Amino acid sequence: MAPPPPDPQFVLRGTSAAVHTLHFSCGGPEPDSPLLFSGSENGFIHVWNLKTHRVDTALDGHGRKSVYCVETMGGKDRLLSQGRDQRICLWDLAEGRTSVTDSVFTEHVGFCRCSLLKVAQGRWLMAMAARSLEEVQILELPSKTSVCTLKPEMGAKLGMPMCLKLWQLSCGSQPVLLAGYEDGSVVLWNVSMGKVLSQLICHQEPVMSLDFDSEKTKGISGSSEKVLSIWSLNEQQNLQVYKTHELVNAGISDITIRPDKKILATAGWDHRIRIFGWKKLKPLAVLDYHTATVHCVSFSDHSNPQERLLAAGSKDQRISVWSIYAQT
Repeated sequence: MAPPPPDPQFVLRGTSAAVHTLHFSCGGPEPDSPLLFSGSENGFIHVWNLKTHRVDTALDGHGRKSVYCVETMGGKDRLLSQGRDQRICLWDLAEGRTSVTDSVFTEHVGFCRCSLLKVAQGRWLMAMAARSLEEVQILELPSKTSVCTLKPEMGAKLGMPMCLKLWQLSCGSQPVLLAGYEDGSVVLWNVSMGKVLSQLICHQEPVMSLDFDSEKTKGISGSSEKVLSIWSLNEQQNLQVYKTHELVNAGISDITIRPDKKILATAGWDHRIRIFGWKKLKPLAVLDYHTATVHCVSFSDHSNPQERLLAAGSKDQRISVWSIYAQT
C-alpha cells in the first residue's frame, strides 16, 4: 500500500479572504528570510515571513478589488501585482517602503494573469490580455513601451485569452508567447513578428492554466474538464498533443512545474492539490487539506533542494505550505 499523503508543514491564516495567487522569494543569500507573497480577493497583498509564519507587511494598492497575480522582479524588493481593478502595479519595497511606484491600466475585464520575462538586466517583457477581448498586448518594463499587440487572424474565433506564458529558448533568443484561449486552444506566438507559429486545440472548454518546460519543449494545460493535456513543440515550431491524463474530478484552476522540472502540482476545484512526476505524468500524491476550491499553487525557489516548499491558496482563506518530494 502507498503511504498516506502528508499533512501540511504549516498553514498560514489571516488573509480574511479567498487567496488567488502565490509567489515565493526564497533564493536570496542568507541571512535573508524567505518570503511568500499572497494576493487575496479583498485586494490585499500579504508578505509572509516563512520563518515566523506571520505577515511582515500588508500592501493595499488595488482598491479592494481581487488580486490575482503577484511576481517579484529580480529581487524581493521589486514587486508586480495585478488586480480586478484593471491595474498592474509596480512596487518598491526596499527599506520598508510600501509604495506603488508605477502602474499600467489594462482595461481588461477578465482574470488572465500577465506573464513576465526578463530580457536584460533591469528590462522585462510583460504580456497581458488587452482591452479588445481577443488581443494580447506586449509591453517593455519599466518603460511601459508597447512592443506589439497580438491579434488572431480574421475569422479565428479563439475567444478571450485565459492564461499566458512568455519564454525564450536561451538568453538573447527571440521571445515567444504561449497563450491559452477560451475556445480550448493553445497558441504559440512569435512576439517580434506578431504572428501565430502554431495552434492546437487541447481542450473542449476554456484553458484555465498552462505551464511550459522550455528545456524539454513540452507543456501542460488544464481546463474546467477532467483532462490534463500534455503537448510538445517540435523543431518546426508546431504544437502537437503528446498525451492526455484523465482526472477523477473536473476543474483545474492552476498548474505549475517545479523549477527543477521533476514534478508538477495542480490546484483543483475539488479542493485537492495533485502532484505528478513531470517525465511521465505519473500521479504521485493527492494532498487533501482544503475545504473549498484551491485557486493557486506555487513552488519555492530555494537554492537548497531540501528546503523546497509547495504552497497552495484556497477559497477557504487558508494557505497550506508543504514539504514534499524535496529530496528528489
